[in-house]
Amino acid sequence: MSSSATRAAGNEPAQPADRNAQPDRPARPADRSGAGPGTTGIAPPRKDTRPAFWFRAALAAVAGVLLYLSFPPRPLWWLAPFALALLAGCLHGRRARAGFGIGLLAGLGFLLPLLVWTGEEVGPVPWLALAAVEALFIGLTGLGIALVSRLPAWPLFAAAVWVAGEAVRSRAPFGGFPWGKLAFGQADGVFAPLAALGGTPVLSFAVALCGFGLYEVVRIARSHPRRATAALAVLTVGAPVLAGLAARPLVSDAAEDGTAVAAVIQGNVPRLGLDFNSQRRQVLDNHALRTRQLADEVAAGARRPDFVLWPENSSDLDPYTEADAYAAIDAAVEAIGVPVAVGSVLVPESGPLRNTMILWDPAKGPTETYDKRKIQPFGERIPMRSVVRLFSSDVDRVRRDFGPGKDPGVFDMAGSRVGMVTCFEAAFDDAVRSTVRAGAQVIAVPSNNATFGRSQMTYQQLAMDRIRAIEHSRTVLVPVTSGVSAVIRPDGKIVQQTKLFTADALVAEIPLRSTRTPATIVGPLPEYALLVAAAAGFGWVLTRRIRARRAA
Repeated sequence: MSSSATRAAGNEPAQPADRNAQPDRPARPADRSGAGPGTTGIAPPRKDTRPAFWFRAALAAVAGVLLYLSFPPRPLWWLAPFALALLAGCLHGRRARAGFGIGLLAGLGFLLPLLVWTGEEVGPVPWLALAAVEALFIGLTGLGIALVSRLPAWPLFAAAVWVAGEAVRSRAPFGGFPWGKLAFGQADGVFAPLAALGGTPVLSFAVALCGFGLYEVVRIARSHPRRATAALAVLTVGAPVLAGLAARPLVSDAAEDGTAVAAVIQGNVPRLGLDFNSQRRQVLDNHALRTRQLADEVAAGARRPDFVLWPENSSDLDPYTEADAYAAIDAAVEAIGVPVAVGSVLVPESGPLRNTMILWDPAKGPTETYDKRKIQPFGERIPMRSVVRLFSSDVDRVRRDFGPGKDPGVFDMAGSRVGMVTCFEAAFDDAVRSTVRAGAQVIAVPSNNATFGRSQMTYQQLAMDRIRAIEHSRTVLVPVTSGVSAVIRPDGKIVQQTKLFTADALVAEIPLRSTRTPATIVGPLPEYALLVAAAAGFGWVLTRRIRARRAA
């Protein structure tokens, strides 16, 4: 076969028309940094080998455990940024699916030990189910962080995604479960004053930004000049810390409207666990007795309080229908001679039960009431009761659901406006904020933690109360049936507290305040702004992917 025939058959490459021209070269791959002609500006997600994936999975679980260790009762708030930095190292540049898995493992490492108290009396099923459901939200958060981690200034977007994840799980399912917000572990930290600037979303954002920025500083320092690394450190790590320090003047415990002397009663319960309710009369008698003892102390020369607070469930007997319960409360209030807020369960003839705080006057008897607005799912009400019964018969302990109230409750107690935020409500931004906006000069958080024994739950809730004090610059009074009851100043410091399962009374002079912090004024706007920032990050990722496909 001739040479021309061979070329025609394709067995030999054709020669270029111009003999001085160079043969075609393969296209140069796009620069992953986004620089250079023809690049899409987006790096492909990194793939892990199987050993590398499991190593990252183990690191993610460790990050979750470190995050748990940063929460009370341990004073290790500073562990939170390091935990998030470790998590960022597992998520940065990964595929969305890997991000979900890594986030889920971190969520389980965090929430399984944090929420173990939920199975204190009813076994592991509720605890494992709750931790798993909440960990799914952290898994989705990890997915979102993995997506935005290839953007410029990604720590900002990643911190906004973290706040978005907290916002979602604070609202869904069944009204949400905000337990475990980053903000609630920071009562002793340098970031805490930021709660007064923009509430718990801004505080969580600062902690997350510091953690993600810390990882980025370490990553960039390996290959970039020191000056760039220093600038990045200032922007992502130094800025949140400096902002926290700068926000300190927003937190004040000055007595703007004078002072009042408040008393907090902890009557204790006959025994631990769910069955303490079977001795409801004994619980009521314990609180009435401790109040009468306080009256005797006042008669002996101790300082008389201006008002007294009893905890949630201090009278699970409805005083409107139970004459002996009415008489026991009335006698105790008459003995102390000042207004008393009494936590009771009201049993109407029809409809749901009511978890109610009653303002009891020594002369007039019961006057105003406040019905708890945030009803705890699977505790005070049972969603999907028939389905849940398949997994645990303990749902039938709650035979009749509680119903939510509608309006915030602020009691005028001897001239002091005391806002009621009952137990579980302290975890919800809007419940506390609406109470302060309704005119509360003092916040009361009557609670009942007897169901959870000596677990860490009471200390986790106390940390929330401290953050609420800082957020709204109000004294927070915490009467609890079995402890820990406390008096918290507007700067978040605990000045008095009781021991667990010990009858006691705390009496303290507290400042009355009416000035609203920026967080009280702006309300949910900072959270909405961070949600928009997270959405903008996702939009940017989507835009870059569309452009990359078109370029391909």
